[in-house]
Amino acid sequence: MSPLKPPRARRVAVVGGARVPFARSDGPYATASNQEMLTAALDGLVERHGLQGPGAVGEFVAGAVLKHSRDFNLARETVLGSTLDPRTPAYDVQQACGTGLQAVIAAANKIALGQTESAVAGGADTASDAPLGVNDRLRRILLEARRAKSPGARVKALAKIRPAHLVPDIPRNAEPRTGLSMGEHAAVTARAWGITREAQDELAAASHQRLAAAYERGFFQDLVVPFRGLARDQNLRPGSTVEKLAALKPVFGLDAPGPTMTAGNSTPLTDGAATVLLASEEWAGARGLEPLAYLTAYETAAVDFVGGDVAGGEDGLLMAPAYAVPRMLERAGLGIEDFDLVEIHEAFASQVLATLAAWEKRGLAPVDRARLNTAGSSLATGHPFAATGARVVATLAKLLAERGGPGRGLISVCAAGGQGVTAILERT
Repeated sequence: MSPLKPPRARRVAVVGGARVPFARSDGPYATASNQEMLTAALDGLVERHGLQGPGAVGEFVAGAVLKHSRDFNLARETVLGSTLDPRTPAYDVQQACGTGLQAVIAAANKIALGQTESAVAGGADTASDAPLGVNDRLRRILLEARRAKSPGARVKALAKIRPAHLVPDIPRNAEPRTGLSMGEHAAVTARAWGITREAQDELAAASHQRLAAAYERGFFQDLVVPFRGLARDQNLRPGSTVEKLAALKPVFGLDAPGPTMTAGNSTPLTDGAATVLLASEEWAGARGLEPLAYLTAYETAAVDFVGGDVAGGEDGLLMAPAYAVPRMLERAGLGIEDFDLVEIHEAFASQVLATLAAWEKRGLAPVDRARLNTAGSSLATGHPFAATGARVVATLAKLLAERGGPGRGLISVCAAGGQGVTAILERT
């Protein structure tokens, strides 16, 4: 028997996307679960692209960063509660803020290898409905009681419970290895790269202004599904200006002189969900669906933000895209100048600016700011951790399609744990 020949990789089309408007935490979605938000986004995608019916989609891949125990099998449970065929297989992925884009990559790989013809990828996160864990000391006592061999031993174990054990464990926005929040890590990087307050506020104001303009011209009409009374991203401030942002007080990096990071140039805690439809060209053509763009390359990277060159800025928590993008471009034989559009996830304005500076240090051409985040990004939309990747992919694909001719777009997403996920979209 002759050995099987490896399959020839196929082009993977981005057909469309759907997301709920993103909301500030403890706001309109305060009581909405990850599953409820993700189901609403998925249903919007199903309706807009005619995905009802048996076997319409080959697979659903999604995830969340802040997960309750009830979010077990989140992707599959979302399918079962949606208008998608309940026979659609589904599974979860998680890579912190890179979850949404990693879900896209996982789905795209199967399409490229001919293992499925279509897939939906996405993610959801709620900072409002964050899980509260049982105090670890209480957990150990309850486990001891469960293992007890007699009623007396069980009572003896339970008698160890004290009032302090009833205090729940609340999720912290901090890296387990350092104890520092993402904002504090970003402040260290901002100092290392000499990122100014004015530059950060300029980037933040532009994000709001561009997102507002995109809504006004109807760009998001087929990408955003109204949910719980919201039709636009709640964090959007159309009137944002550098002057208004300059009035805000710093909130990160207060342990060093000249802090520059404020609530205005940092992404707020956010609730939301997003999905994106991927397919082979044949699948899309058979259904009369015009691909917006094609996913042609992707790369991940990680930095040693614990023991590496953190003070020097090279290994800052959110600097992995500074390594992933040059590697990806070298492999693809491309330079920054070959891209018509660049989408960098705006966890913090300082992180975007540090990434741009690092790319230049590594020999890439400067990014034309007129091509950067042209429809706004996370500083304006907000950032439900696992949803951002799908939002960016759908937005960039449509931006490329709007241009009418050939084009190329770059995606860069930083993530907790010192990781980065990057990708290239193209139209030919």
